[in-house]
Amino acid sequence: MSVLAVSLAFVVSLLIGTIAILAGVRLVIDSDAGVLNAALTALIGALVWAAVSYFLGWIPLLGVILMLVAWVGVINWRYPGGWGSAAAIGFVAWIVAVGLVYALTVFGLFTPDAIGVPGV
Repeated sequence: MSVLAVSLAFVVSLLIGTIAILAGVRLVIDSDAGVLNAALTALIGALVWAAVSYFLGWIPLLGVILMLVAWVGVINWRYPGGWGSAAAIGFVAWIVAVGLVYALTVFGLFTPDAIGVPGV
């Protein structure tokens, strides 16, 4: 895969993660969340997910749960409202990201994954 293709995939994935988190924040906490804050949250969330996955992802079931808790923890850290709101934002973000990735996949524009939203 060329550097251009990898770079484009990264940018599109981060954009999907940003849009998904932004939608979750605006729907759940009704905040006028900024795009840059959502992009930073998506990027930090992806890095934390990857780190926890690397160190603990091999543990059956517990590894995945810890990765998800770490990702929701990033949302909790970046936005007000507590753990319940962060989990709801994450759930909405996941649904939005799945929808966006599915739409892009149907049109043959992208492969099914998104940086910033786990499991997509």
